[in-house]
Amino acid sequence: MAKVFADTSFLFSLFGNDAHTPRARRWARQSAEPIAITVLSPYEFGNALRFASFRKSVPRPDALASLASFQADLRTGFLQLTSCDLVAVVEEAERMSNRHTWTGGHRSFDLLHIATAKMLKTATFLTFDSKQRKLAIIEGLLVRP
Repeated sequence: MAKVFADTSFLFSLFGNDAHTPRARRWARQSAEPIAITVLSPYEFGNALRFASFRKSVPRPDALASLASFQADLRTGFLQLTSCDLVAVVEEAERMSNRHTWTGGHRSFDLLHIATAKMLKTATFLTFDSKQRKLAIIEGLLVRP
C-alpha cells in the first residue's frame, strides 16, 4: 500500500515554478511520507516539461533542472517507484471512463492516475487538477493539497 501518490500536475508544480509551486513545496516539507509514482510518471512528467518548453512557457534550462531534481529525488527515495498491476489499472480506468467520461470529459492519463491510486490503496492522492480532484473524490480518494 502506498500512502501518498502524486499525479503529474502535482509533480510539475513541485519540481517547477508555477502558481501551485509554493503549496506543493510546503506540502512536501511538512510530509514525512515519500511520494509513490509508477513507471508512467517519469514519462508523463518529462513529456510535460518538454512540451512546456516547446510552447515557450518553461525555458529549456529550467525544464532540464526540473528533470534533474526529479531524478535526484528518485535516487534519495523521496519519490518511490512503485509497482502496480498495469492490466488492473487499465481495467479500472476503463470502468471509470464508462461511468464518468460521457458526462465529465475526463482525459486518459487522469483516469490512469486515479485508477493507479485506487489499485495501490493510496491514503492520499496529490493533484492540482480541479477536474481530476473532483473525480478522485467521487471515486473515494482523499485528495490533497
